[in-house]
Amino acid sequence: MQNPIQILKSVFKLTSFREPQEEIIQCVLNKKHCLVIMPTGSGKSLTYQIPALMLSGLTIVISPLIALMKDQVDVLVKKGIDATFINSSLNKTEREQRYNNVADGKYKLLYVTPERFRKKEFISILRNREISLLAVDEAHCISQWGHDFRPDYTRLAEFRKLMNNPTTLALTATATPPVQKDIIKQLNLKENEVKYFHQGIDRPNLFLEVHSIWGEQEKLENILKVIKEHKGNGIIYFVLIKDLEFMSDLLTRKGIRHFKYHGDLNNTKRKIIQEKFMKGENNLVLATNAFGMGVDKDSIRFVLHAQIPGSLESYYQEIGRAGRDSKDSICSLLYDEQDLNIQLEFIKWNNPAAGFYDRLYRLLLDDIQRANAEGLEFVKEQMTYKNSRDYRVETALGIFDRWGVIEGEIDKRKLSIVSEIPENLIDQNYLDEKLKNEQKKLYSMMQYAKLEKEYKAFIHNYFGLPYQSELHDVIT
Repeated sequence: MQNPIQILKSVFKLTSFREPQEEIIQCVLNKKHCLVIMPTGSGKSLTYQIPALMLSGLTIVISPLIALMKDQVDVLVKKGIDATFINSSLNKTEREQRYNNVADGKYKLLYVTPERFRKKEFISILRNREISLLAVDEAHCISQWGHDFRPDYTRLAEFRKLMNNPTTLALTATATPPVQKDIIKQLNLKENEVKYFHQGIDRPNLFLEVHSIWGEQEKLENILKVIKEHKGNGIIYFVLIKDLEFMSDLLTRKGIRHFKYHGDLNNTKRKIIQEKFMKGENNLVLATNAFGMGVDKDSIRFVLHAQIPGSLESYYQEIGRAGRDSKDSICSLLYDEQDLNIQLEFIKWNNPAAGFYDRLYRLLLDDIQRANAEGLEFVKEQMTYKNSRDYRVETALGIFDRWGVIEGEIDKRKLSIVSEIPENLIDQNYLDEKLKNEQKKLYSMMQYAKLEKEYKAFIHNYFGLPYQSELHDVIT
């Protein structure tokens, strides 16, 4: 059998490991559970893909990102690796064929979402397979205090038990100390059973800066300055699509070619834009935070935030896309206090009260046929009295879907209720704590934006990492 470095060279066509990939792989091969916190683009996937080829059984990779699974598996299959995915994008025939293949002992790597474990037939075929490794990608989703909580992730201890508690590798780019503890707890592991690997963002080629501005004219001037001074590929992030479109018009008038990427574009259009950017057909993209998953372009010279993000977790992930080729790159944040109002509005609509969840659940329960017949507009009229700027219904439906309360999509007239409303969603104390947590995240982001120096030190402190600096001078 080949050793890890031989597999790295022969299968993945790489000459050497990055720190600390090899040490993580050895820990996994020695059946030691690991929590790995490494920046976006630092090669976390190799830490389970190489062990998967060396271990005797199946490696299960749990990921929330359906959009990326096919791309990841396609890359592995091209390298001759027996890998597949099972998710809701497959039709019934495709899904059943892959279930049969799993049952027959095929595949070394199987990518699934945590929601797949709701399916009894899936659990049934896993019981008859040796599961050598469980890799949990985007592990921060486990924690209710993480920035992208997914309720099905809280059942991972149950899933591990179903698979005879295999060696577990939890991976994420962002996790504060409380979230790290929650990940270990939710996996039903003990602190002394887990080896921690935690890298900061002290990449010497990344230069962090913040510019306080006021109004669209100053924003435009700063954007033009960055584009002029930092030749090469760049991403400019916006929070609101309308602000992205406004800035796009201004840049177009200046003769600056660019792509636009946001949630109002259909999936096909977004994929085309991402592929064109990756191929270098244009070197600038204006985007919302929808852009980034699967973007592994190593020559991004700048990541500019034209509006303040809602949390340091989001900011940290997005700036991590700069300078992956180890060449100098700039990470610039334009801070306009007026933009804070956008995030405050998001927090408001992101946190419906317990009574709102209860009322929406009862409406769907009593009138699901009419809701499906007339769509989202009917539901919004009943819940928010035609207030087009009130997005609580969309939030609550999304939360219901994540908690497994509903299935299907209301706009496709196929919504159904499949479960009782969870206690958490009608517990106002829990919801108040969730709201407070999001407000704290925004406050930390605002503190960062008001700094004049020591940006990396602040981020390291936030994520519980040591950093050699006069940190106490800049954090209040």
